[in-house]
Amino acid sequence: ALELVPFGIKPLLRRAAAYEALERYALAYVDYKTALQVDCSVQAAHDGVNRMTKALLEKDGVNWRQKLPPIPTVPVAAQTRWNVPSAQAPGANTPPATAPQGERDKAAAGMERARMLKEEGNEFVKKGNHKKAVEKYSESLKLNKECATYTNRALCYLALKQYKEAAQDCTEALKLDPKNVKALYRRAQALKELKDYKSSIADIKSLLKTEPKNTAALKLLQELNRA
Repeated sequence: ALELVPFGIKPLLRRAAAYEALERYALAYVDYKTALQVDCSVQAAHDGVNRMTKALLEKDGVNWRQKLPPIPTVPVAAQTRWNVPSAQAPGANTPPATAPQGERDKAAAGMERARMLKEEGNEFVKKGNHKKAVEKYSESLKLNKECATYTNRALCYLALKQYKEAAQDCTEALKLDPKNVKALYRRAQALKELKDYKSSIADIKSLLKTEPKNTAALKLLQELNRA
């Protein structure tokens, strides 16, 4: 697809996601950064860059940038903010790099609404109203599937003793961020309550690779080893 339309946003993002799934974080980082050159407003690319930076820092240490493949320079013509139709040559057969402005505005509004719903959910958690918080998080997730919203809803499900739902939410969060500490810890808690001790221990061990001194995780591991 990128041979046909160099610097197309969708193929860049999808290839980046594929590289990420294959744990080829440097290549994923390059694609996410290239996508941001095309359109700096793409939130998925910003999120991807943040995840890859964290993963590469853990993998290669502080000098991780030195090991990156070269990031291609996107020509001005391919950058969305300069891609004004009237400036194109007559009959130029250049497919748009991203969705039209109206669609992008709609998507941005949806993400903002999702953020507000998540904040409302957080307020209900502070008040101890986990059932109402679940409703808000569920509405938010319909608009934007975000890792933190899944882990927040999982926390509520744990409080409501809905352990299966809590484990499912953590699994969804881990699809978005495979090393997310909260998702691993909360899924381990849920699996312990579901008496799946083996899987619970596996999650805690994965968590401890990222945070070896996490006291809550070490305490839960002791409990699991006694179970």
